[in-house]
Amino acid sequence: MPHITNSRVSRWDQHGRSHIVRVEKAGVQRQLTCETCGWRRTARFLPWLKAEEHLEREHQATVDPASGGDRS
Repeated sequence: MPHITNSRVSRWDQHGRSHIVRVEKAGVQRQLTCETCGWRRTARFLPWLKAEEHLEREHQATVDPASGGDRS
């Protein structure tokens, strides 16, 4: 039975709303799930990049909270 680990990618949109995509890893497969719209996708490679692309494209969420919110 594969070990399951969880992480997340979070971004804020221009209105200050938080958007999160959860990344669940089981073996080599990752399941991505957006908490905002319910979008789901499996990814074997670059799951965090796919999560960031979804947040930018669908929610216009580009500000990384870990960076302190600086857009420059």
